[in-house]
Amino acid sequence: MMVTEENEISNVNEAFYHAFESLDIRNMEKVWANESYIQCIHPGWGRLRGWEPVMASWRRIFENTQEIHFILTEVQIEIQNSLAWVTLYENITSRLGDEVVTGVVLATNIYEKRPGGWFIIHHHGSSVAQSPNQLNPSTVH
Repeated sequence: MMVTEENEISNVNEAFYHAFESLDIRNMEKVWANESYIQCIHPGWGRLRGWEPVMASWRRIFENTQEIHFILTEVQIEIQNSLAWVTLYENITSRLGDEVVTGVVLATNIYEKRPGGWFIIHHHGSSVAQSPNQLNPSTVH
């Protein structure tokens, strides 16, 4: 079976979420490009730019999360030359102490093709008040 670029992006996007669920910074470091221009915007946080601030944010999240699981829905992949972006809904269940928290985040992940494969260079997540199936697609904001 021939592996398409769309399959490659799908696989690297899944690897990003597996790294997130592992709560292991070494796994997260493997999927990111180690560059000064990488960016990450977690829901409710400001923009983080550069390897150290981005990795510090993941360490902070991992240290304060006991367990996290994602169900990804409405995944859309676009590829243009050496860049690809994935938009999706992250349906999240996490455990903080004895508390189980659920939520929905609309995310954009941007990947750059580099020697060695595709690596994430930008992650932006925004909390949404309603699940995707509750949103009215005809609403214009």
